[in-house]
Amino acid sequence: MFQKKFARELIALLMLLGVSLSPSIATAQKKDKTRKKEERAATAQGTPVLWREPTDIASLDLFLGPGSEEMKPDLSSVTFVSDETGGYSVKFRVRDGAGKTWTAKLGKEAQPETASLRLVWAAGYMTEVNYLVPCVHIQGAPKPRKSVERCEGDGFANVRFKSRPKDEKNLGNWDWNKNPFTSTKEFKGLIIIMGLLNNWDLKQENNKILFAAGADDQNELRYAVTDLGATFGKTGNAITHNRNEPETYVKTKFVKKVEGDKVLFDYHGKDSGLFHNITVEEAKWIGDLLSRLSDQQISDAFRAANYSPEEIKNLTEAVRARINELVNLSAPQTANSN
Repeated sequence: MFQKKFARELIALLMLLGVSLSPSIATAQKKDKTRKKEERAATAQGTPVLWREPTDIASLDLFLGPGSEEMKPDLSSVTFVSDETGGYSVKFRVRDGAGKTWTAKLGKEAQPETASLRLVWAAGYMTEVNYLVPCVHIQGAPKPRKSVERCEGDGFANVRFKSRPKDEKNLGNWDWNKNPFTSTKEFKGLIIIMGLLNNWDLKQENNKILFAAGADDQNELRYAVTDLGATFGKTGNAITHNRNEPETYVKTKFVKKVEGDKVLFDYHGKDSGLFHNITVEEAKWIGDLLSRLSDQQISDAFRAANYSPEEIKNLTEAVRARINELVNLSAPQTANSN
């Protein structure tokens, strides 16, 4: 009797310790995983790539995006694999009907991230692959840790499915202020696009270095912004910013003015110092590139994100207006001294 009682008490104690220690164990495991990725990134051999010139922007399909028809998830069945903790959004790792694994993002960031990725990709920047599913049933899914929009009973509404090609491996994060591209016009162009999207969440954790093996050891280290959910709202601090608020986005300002040969942007998000030394020439370069997109292509990006017809119209007009601001920039003329 004593032994049984002791065993029960020991099991109860171990269970209690397990519960109390699990957060610390999870934190330690996460730190170890991050450390290993940083080590792999430091030793990986390959050519750093941030941007690749689009061959024909006007022909790009912004509805399907970089994954095209080929990589679309098989929605014949979607099964829960695991819960991904951390971050603003609820995220599940899921498996589709073809056995492919995806990260499914639920909630307010799914729509803006889907549209933003397509615009960033169209401009030639490195991205992952995503699709927006208007309503999906996820077999075995637990109750989300926060309220999310539902559909068709136990279905989840507006779910972003994200993946990457098989030949790409995540090596870890890259820093906005310390990377191989900081002095290039292509890097400045990426910053400007973040401003155009009103992405106020410019932090290292949202950027990934993706290793892609190539033929004859022509490997690439692709620098991508992989979390674009804090977009199409208003920039600001923790109290004033928002995300996925089209009616707010269309009312916000983009370019404030030009001083000398520098462009001042109306940006109030994280790491706003990135916007302080952008020249008119750099801004016009990315503006001219984006201007090759048709209104139909821009609206296709929002259509892919399942925005309403009115929201698609308003967002398309707002993005076009911002592109035109860049295209029409000119440095102030100085008076000739005789």
